Amino acid sequence: MKSLFALGMPGGWEWVIIILVVLIFFGAKKIPELARGLGRGIREFKDATKEIKKDIDDSSKLEDEKK
Repeated sequence: MKSLFALGMPGGWEWVIIILVVLIFFGAKKIPELARGLGRGIREFKDATKEIKKDIDDSSKLEDEKK
């Protein structure tokens, strides 16, 4: 009997079907544009995360200096 986690993960043939559906739906010319947009979104998210971390660290340093 498979675990619930294994049932939710696509296998080999499922990935082939997913890729074919994406190719049919978007076309081969649109896929690079989608990938670039996804990359930009991930990069912006990482930059925002780093900025928030930096702000938190800076504010904690200021509070430590006040004490």
